[in-house]
Amino acid sequence: MKKVVTLGEIMLRLSTPNNQKFIQSTGFDVNYGGGEANVAVSLANYGYVSEFVTALPANELGDCAISALRKYNVKTDHIARCGERLGIYYLETGSSMRPSKVVYDRAHSSMSTATPADFDFDEIFADADWFHVSGITPALSDTAIELTEAALKAAKKHGVTVSCDLNFRKKLWSSEKAQKVMTGFMKYVDVCIGNEEDADLVLGFKPGNTDVTSGNLELSGYEDIFKQMVAKFGFKYAVSSLRVSHSASDNGWSGCIYNGETGEFYHSTEYRITPITDRVGGGDSFAAGLITGLLDGKDFKAALEFGVAASALKHTIPGDFNLVTRKEVENLCGGNASGRVQR
Repeated sequence: MKKVVTLGEIMLRLSTPNNQKFIQSTGFDVNYGGGEANVAVSLANYGYVSEFVTALPANELGDCAISALRKYNVKTDHIARCGERLGIYYLETGSSMRPSKVVYDRAHSSMSTATPADFDFDEIFADADWFHVSGITPALSDTAIELTEAALKAAKKHGVTVSCDLNFRKKLWSSEKAQKVMTGFMKYVDVCIGNEEDADLVLGFKPGNTDVTSGNLELSGYEDIFKQMVAKFGFKYAVSSLRVSHSASDNGWSGCIYNGETGEFYHSTEYRITPITDRVGGGDSFAAGLITGLLDGKDFKAALEFGVAASALKHTIPGDFNLVTRKEVENLCGGNASGRVQR
C-alpha cells in the first residue's frame, strides 16, 4: 500500500452556526482542520496509508487534535509534542452575496515554533511514496520556512514525489516574502497546484485574461501561465481548481491541468454547486483527489476529474474534512449528480 506524508498545521476551528455573523453568535461549532491535515484525511478515506506530520502542545487540546485525525485513520506517529499552544481560526460562514470571513489566532502556535530538530525526516520518508505541503506552512514563521525546506530536501533524498499547493494567505505573509521563499522551494516540486492568483502572488507569473475574483475563466490564460511555470521549474504537472463565484452559496467548480511532459492542456467537467454547505477545505479536497488519481495510475485527465468531483462533494459537507468515500466520488465522475436518496 502506497504511503503519503503531509506536513502542516492542524487548528481548532470555531465557526458561527447557521450562517450567523460573529456579532450575533453566542457560541461556536467546534471542528479541527487545516490544509495538509485535510488532505491527509481524504487520502486515508480513499484507502492510502496517510501520515500527517505536525507539532502540537502536550495538553488536552493537542490530544483532541490527534484524536480527530486518528478517527479517520490518519497516522500520527511522528507528531511532535512541543510548543505552547494549538492554533485557532474563527470562521464566519457567508451566505448569498455575503462572503465568509476568517480570523486567525495562530501566532506562537506549536507548529510555528517547531524546528527541524523536532522531527526525524529520514525515518518519516523512508517508506513514503508521496509528500504534500502547501504555502501556508512556511508562511507561519521563519522557523517554519526552515522546517519546510528540511522536509522537502529529505523527501527528494528518498525519491519521494512532491506536490505543493501554493495557497497564498495574505494574512500570514506578504507576496514579496512568499515569492522569495517559494520560488526557492519549487526545485523540489513535481506537481504544482495553484490558481492564477497564487501563480502571480507566490511565483510572480502575471496572469493573462483570467481573473479568479470575477470568475472570468479564460482558459488560454491558464494554459499560458502553466507553460511558463513548467518551463522555469520543470514541473511534471501544473494544476488549478477553477471557481466561478456567482455568490457565496452558488459556485461553478472545475479544474485544469497542464502535462509538462507532453504539453497537453485539459479542462475538466464543471459542476454547479448550489447551495454550498461549507467551502472551506475545497482546495485541499481537490489536491487530495488529484493525488489519489495519480497514485491510482489514472492518466492525468482522469486524475483531474477525480479531484474535481471529490472537491465538488466536499462543498456539501460541514467542517474542514472531506468525508466522502472513493465510491461516492466515482459515482459522481460517472455522471450521477442527481442527489437522489440511495436505498
